[in-house]
Amino acid sequence: MSYALVGDVGGTNARLALCNLSDGAISHAKTYSGLDFDSLESTIRTYLLEHDAQVSEACIAIACPVTGDWVAMTNHTWAFSIAQMKASLGLSVLEVINDFTAVSMAIPMLKESDLMQFGGKAPQRDKPIAIYGAGTGLGVAHLLHAGGRWISLPGEGGHVDFAPNSEEEDQILMVLRKELGHVSAERVLSGPGLVNLYRAVVESDNRLPENLAPKDVTERALADSCTDCRRALSLFCVIMGRFGGDLALNMGTFGGVYIAGGIVPRFLDFFKASGFRAAFEDKGRLKDFLEDIPVYLITHGSPGLLGAGAHLRQQMGMSLEQ
Repeated sequence: MSYALVGDVGGTNARLALCNLSDGAISHAKTYSGLDFDSLESTIRTYLLEHDAQVSEACIAIACPVTGDWVAMTNHTWAFSIAQMKASLGLSVLEVINDFTAVSMAIPMLKESDLMQFGGKAPQRDKPIAIYGAGTGLGVAHLLHAGGRWISLPGEGGHVDFAPNSEEEDQILMVLRKELGHVSAERVLSGPGLVNLYRAVVESDNRLPENLAPKDVTERALADSCTDCRRALSLFCVIMGRFGGDLALNMGTFGGVYIAGGIVPRFLDFFKASGFRAAFEDKGRLKDFLEDIPVYLITHGSPGLLGAGAHLRQQMGMSLEQ
């Protein structure tokens, strides 16, 4: 069996694994803290040494724009030349792609058991797909199927303007604009964004917020021990719905809208009971356009690794058709 190295590198952790090139199966996954290594290359070397693995192909998904040879992470200090790292590691193939390109490329590989549906009907074959997810930041990508190949359209959609659509959201924007200037969707739909929502809820009522971490906001909201935290989490779910509906409108994503990222699974029951789906469809005259579009939560444990492997295999001339 022939294996390649795959990686999913975020602002906090780097996850590395081996991908079976014959079927795309992922194995031997291990997570490393980004704080423990001074470079991505040293992290990769440690992984290969620990697993006594020899590879000649690799695909690394990374949480930042990838527009040329030089890659500098948005939420981390790591930066590197793709060509130099390829040569230094002795690889014949090194693909470096955006993390949400990888998540999007996982979709053709997912099984029904890897998904949870929130409204809509069945996805339409060969229609555009949208993917977004909140974690350290807010990632966005689209996916098209054409000519027997899957084509991911990466972008920085998480940095579009936050678009409030209620008086409460207007107040949130006013508070955050004073502090941040430009308020992007990522400023409210991410781990730090959840804290921003909490602070804005409290400050809009002329009170002083506590110094909370994202998990504090979530835990207090779920324990029903803090009204402000529950409001923040409710707002988060609604704004996630609005943003997903915007993505669906942009490209007519009748192939489905997929939610990834580590945040939503932490409060799944709350999310199910929230105003998410109603907000997704709340597009005035275009409500009917969105009603049938399914939304899925990706429950697979490592979509970034799975998609990095799928991207690499397709680049090497293999078919992803199941």
